[in-house]
Amino acid sequence: MTKGVIFDVRRYAIHDGPGIRTTVFFKGCPLSCRWCHNPESQSPGAETDFRGGRCIACGACADACPEGALARDAKGRPVAGPGVCARCGACAAVCYAEARRLTGREAAVEEVMAEVERDVAFYRQSGGGVTFSGGEPLMQIEFLDALLRASRKRNIRTALDTCGYAPWESIDRIRGMVDLFLYDIKIIDDTRHRELTGVSNERIVANLKALSRHGHDIRLRFAVIPGINDDEETVRQIGALASSLPALIGIDIIPYNRLGAEKYARLGRPYRLPDAAALSAERTSAIAGILRSFGLHVNIGG
Repeated sequence: MTKGVIFDVRRYAIHDGPGIRTTVFFKGCPLSCRWCHNPESQSPGAETDFRGGRCIACGACADACPEGALARDAKGRPVAGPGVCARCGACAAVCYAEARRLTGREAAVEEVMAEVERDVAFYRQSGGGVTFSGGEPLMQIEFLDALLRASRKRNIRTALDTCGYAPWESIDRIRGMVDLFLYDIKIIDDTRHRELTGVSNERIVANLKALSRHGHDIRLRFAVIPGINDDEETVRQIGALASSLPALIGIDIIPYNRLGAEKYARLGRPYRLPDAAALSAERTSAIAGILRSFGLHVNIGG
């Protein structure tokens, strides 16, 4: 039985493709974008997060930790212990206040599809379906392949939300089972792309062009971060690339906000854009105007 690691299944999603959808979030991503709003998606394995405001200082988590990675302070609140966290989830299992949670779980294809199938009637009425997102689903190619095949067998339309950083062989394997590609584009300059995401964008751009040549339906998703990729040169470079793609349906502008910053604190990680501001409505409108000048269909929001 094919299994994979996911961290969420979200029903009634309306921003992950057309119609009403169920979005399955895969765990693990090859990129490490400074602005990532789902930091819990980056690691391929399970991990725990801690919501300090919910903690009732009962000490159950420290008592349950088999590695001694948690201890109690003088007030009974959990603090780091001498051991190393094994991400086993024992602390989350006994947290009565749900202050400590395990993010990421192994799931079988049939288990995921049982949840997806609950809303088949809504998909058919709205033109929706299932979206596989992440993280990066292509990192778990066997699991993704099996889920796409299961969706096809049930006549459920599919979308793949991807950063495009994967061997072409992986994309080629599954592309015939994907009705819509939601393809992230971040920045064109390769040196800056490496600095901001940790990887080159050469493979990303090459895979995007190949998908378009094969005639697949593609929507680009452009997350715009002030001071990072909202300058006119970058926007025009993205517009030029997008306008060269024969199979492009349109481009979604995703304005940056700071809603993901709290997640980093819960995971015990530093937020790498502490001074970034939310993208203003005026700047968003200006960027949309630049992209429309390339003859593109532009949508603001997912």
